[in-house]
Amino acid sequence: MIKRFYDNLEKYIKPGKVLVLYGARRVGKTTLLKKFLEQTKLKYRLDSGDNIRIQQLLSSQDFKLIGEYVAGYDLIAIDEAQQIPNIGMGLKIIVDQNPKLRVIATGSSSFDLSNQIGEPLTGRKQTITLFPIAQLELAGFHNRYELKQQLEDFLIFGSYPEVVTTKSRTEKIKLLQELVDSYLFKDILSLEQIKNSRILLDLVKLLAFQIGSEVSLSELSGKLKIDVKTVDRYLDLLEKTFVIARVGGFSGNLRSEITSKQKYYFLDNGIRNGVISQFNSFSDRDDLGGLWENFVAIERLKKRSYKNIYGNAFFWRTYGQQEIDIVEEQDGKLSGFEVKWSTKKDSHAPSEWTANYPEANFSVITPDNYLDFVS
Repeated sequence: MIKRFYDNLEKYIKPGKVLVLYGARRVGKTTLLKKFLEQTKLKYRLDSGDNIRIQQLLSSQDFKLIGEYVAGYDLIAIDEAQQIPNIGMGLKIIVDQNPKLRVIATGSSSFDLSNQIGEPLTGRKQTITLFPIAQLELAGFHNRYELKQQLEDFLIFGSYPEVVTTKSRTEKIKLLQELVDSYLFKDILSLEQIKNSRILLDLVKLLAFQIGSEVSLSELSGKLKIDVKTVDRYLDLLEKTFVIARVGGFSGNLRSEITSKQKYYFLDNGIRNGVISQFNSFSDRDDLGGLWENFVAIERLKKRSYKNIYGNAFFWRTYGQQEIDIVEEQDGKLSGFEVKWSTKKDSHAPSEWTANYPEANFSVITPDNYLDFVS
């Protein structure tokens, strides 16, 4: 079994605090939680936000009833907590009235759960995000040679736990189609009352065909025939439900730098390919560059999140078409990374980048050296 980065939740739970575990549906949050509970010596209670009785109880703000519910336990775990109205206030009551109690809440939709718990749990929570399986997690299960041998699978089928552990190509495709058809928009459609799921799917398809390229909201608006504000709202929801990740353009205030557009990466390559039903092998594809950039950018995002590498990530491009795929800014220091599928390492930093940011680092990320960058 592949060991997840947050395999030992014991390190993250504290008395009088709520540990909030975010992540997309089917990335392994429930599995991680149950595995931890099976091993802990703490006396615990596990419930689900899907349970109507638990919804009523924890949204009631009834101090006496909630007190009776948690009495005698060291740990309360609530799976799918985003289903519970006013869950933040319910969790606040629990930890305020029981300062020795530990609480874990999992949620698949960060926008809903964070909106509910943000203010009530100020100073009372820690949040961590679980992604589809990361290369740095797989590095504890496979050696580097084996990981590189599986690159085609990762770029085409992604790294959702069920997909990674399934050997059959046909079964991988079936799992991804189920994820796209049944889970991808579930939180948005149920929690935001969006009626037109077709437009949402059309938007995601447009993004899928533009991975690795800058995206203009006005262009998306024109193609979808909806206003720019609606496009912006949908993109925000897709980001907050772990479908996509937004990256802005870096600017050091050079007039030639493009900052008005964004890049949107899919949190999983398999989901991206599932949206447009393209699972053909490398020899039959014309989007390898985009797939590779998406994969590297997201694996780097996972590493930054898991290893607490603080800083900002951007892309860089000028009106003169000079560009760098990934720019990271940490403690005032800049590093540029060009993501190339070709293993030739003779690329040089763009002249405008070198001229204007002479102290910045520059590297080329290829299939030969990517594991140093993402694991």
